Amino acid sequence: MHVTAVESNVDRIIHHTDVLMARFPWTQMVLFSELACFGPLHKFAQPLPNEAEKRFQELARKHRIWLIPGSMFEAAEDGRIYNTSSVIDPDGNVVTRYRKMFPFLPYEAGISAGTEFCVFDVPAVGRFGLSICYDIWFPETTRQLTSQGVEVLLHPVLTGTTDRQAELSIARATAAQFQCYVFDVNGLGAGGVGQSCVIDPSANVLHQCAGQEDMFPLEIDLDQVRRQRETGMRGLGQLLKSFRDRPADFSVYDRTSDTDAYLHSLGPLQMPVMGSRAGLGTPPEPDSGVVPITRGNVASGT
Repeated sequence: MHVTAVESNVDRIIHHTDVLMARFPWTQMVLFSELACFGPLHKFAQPLPNEAEKRFQELARKHRIWLIPGSMFEAAEDGRIYNTSSVIDPDGNVVTRYRKMFPFLPYEAGISAGTEFCVFDVPAVGRFGLSICYDIWFPETTRQLTSQGVEVLLHPVLTGTTDRQAELSIARATAAQFQCYVFDVNGLGAGGVGQSCVIDPSANVLHQCAGQEDMFPLEIDLDQVRRQRETGMRGLGQLLKSFRDRPADFSVYDRTSDTDAYLHSLGPLQMPVMGSRAGLGTPPEPDSGVVPITRGNVASGT
């Protein structure tokens, strides 16, 4: 869905859902992209619950669907701002909320990280988990979810940058590594460059959008997840059981082990700037009117 940064997208989400349910009335769950509700500017952050969430609850109840309307910036009582998704059931209940664990730092400065994982069950169907955009780049997040039995990873995204292809590769790798479905939904306009995709537990791309608005309802077979986790992908790698039966522990996760000393040599997590060690190139002389272009800092249109 096309997302705007300067006004609410709530009416647009409701309209698209109404159209979707008219076209595909058998749909049981609907997922929108990251920050689809109010766009990517955290100046529009507001507390939860709020009026928009109530309207989404009414929408879910109207169509008898599970609804994840992307996410929105949440203004918490302590003054922090989180990137938060609501999970709404067919009765209109908010069964859980998820705060993104890995804000895209340093670019999303001022956004706080959540610390609790999101796992929920759809009765008589299966177990679902939610991660938001940059979370998937850290396999520990999916490891935690799938170790708790998650069979479908819902992944709303707002990616409008040149690393989208890398992110799609990570989505496919995640499906294979953790033997789960991955629904990777990216917005358009201020909401991203699109190219949403759905991947099955064998890393097969079931659908790939081409960068336009799209509704792509797909039926999933959770027996494939369960069978593959038991017998391996195509009868081969039994990844989850191999991790369970591992002979080694990973000291890198012990913050006192000093195993991660190398990581501390990489410098602070901050924005690269021209002329710094991280940002290649030399800044121009004041008022010279010259913009130096060197390998590594050329942008489209420069």
